[in-house]
Amino acid sequence: MQNIEPESRVLLVDDERAVWQVLGEKLGRSGFRWRGCSSGKEALSWLERERFDAIISDLKMPGMSGLQLLDETRKRHPHVAFLMATGENDISVAVGAMKQGADDYLLKPFQLDAAVAALQRALGKKALEKELKSYREQLEDMVDQRTHQLQIAMRRIERTYDDTLEALGAALDLRDTETAGHSRRVSLYSLQMAQAMECTSEQLKTIARGAYLHDVGKIGIPDSILLKQGKLTPEELTVMRTHVRIGYELIQRIPFLSAASEIVLTHQERYDGEGYPQGLVGDEIPLGARIFAIADTLDAMTSDRPYRQALPFGVAREEVIRESGKQFDPSIVRVFLSFHEQTWESIRREVAGDHGRISYTAPGNHRTPTRDMLIN
Repeated sequence: MQNIEPESRVLLVDDERAVWQVLGEKLGRSGFRWRGCSSGKEALSWLERERFDAIISDLKMPGMSGLQLLDETRKRHPHVAFLMATGENDISVAVGAMKQGADDYLLKPFQLDAAVAALQRALGKKALEKELKSYREQLEDMVDQRTHQLQIAMRRIERTYDDTLEALGAALDLRDTETAGHSRRVSLYSLQMAQAMECTSEQLKTIARGAYLHDVGKIGIPDSILLKQGKLTPEELTVMRTHVRIGYELIQRIPFLSAASEIVLTHQERYDGEGYPQGLVGDEIPLGARIFAIADTLDAMTSDRPYRQALPFGVAREEVIRESGKQFDPSIVRVFLSFHEQTWESIRREVAGDHGRISYTAPGNHRTPTRDMLIN
């Protein structure tokens, strides 16, 4: 049997004083401290003034009944054990009381030893409930602490991931100085459009990473082809086109880059199906790759090349309009055209002045969470 704390306090409630006086004397001899009262209203008053561990209440009393007292006790003092006493030898009454929250019931006239035993069981039950509640609260606190620690660790890991991406991007820029800053710019151009399309936080991460690493496969292209100043031969062009597969195979096995790897693989597809490597058509191309296609063309046309100077943003805009439905998804073209040219110029200036830090929000756009918010 569950051990009961010494001198547990019991409140006896019965409109017949002689009844609770007899029961109280028995409880006193059994090691309990007790107090008697003659009504439910008086009982509630004592409960507000003193601590009690249990109540034994008569069912039928003038004014507030035992069931009404039980209901009020459960609301105000749920830690108190409650035993219902009834002179009606009717099991349905007892079952009804226990459904309302009574811990046990006693039949009158009392069998005093049985009443003491029932009280000890009820107190043991409450003690066990208290222990379980304490254990549950401790467990919840432990889970909260561990969850918080895990979130901190995940943020650190994700920052490490993005630091790695930045290092890869810097390595590409060093190898191909002609396109220095390209990965950073197309990443921000893509995000500007993705935010306007109300992409989710996870989609923004995928698009940012996929755009940033779209050319990572060029690591596997020989310098004689990658850095060639003149026009590539058909054979060299075939080799150059393998960079999408190389990049995809390089990063698709990395769990946090698996979604972004699809953009790396499909960033040279065309909306009309004339792209490579799979010849995908329309919505078969991942959304991030369709967004990237416009960002890539914008940056290519507005950047200096050995064979020409950078073209104005207005010229790039006209090219995007001309290729709508062919190279580009018309719905994304409309999003692109909704921005003033100054938007793209400000992004280019930002990239020229920063240190290449990956961001998941475009410059001047505060509707989308920042990097730190996204990785929480």
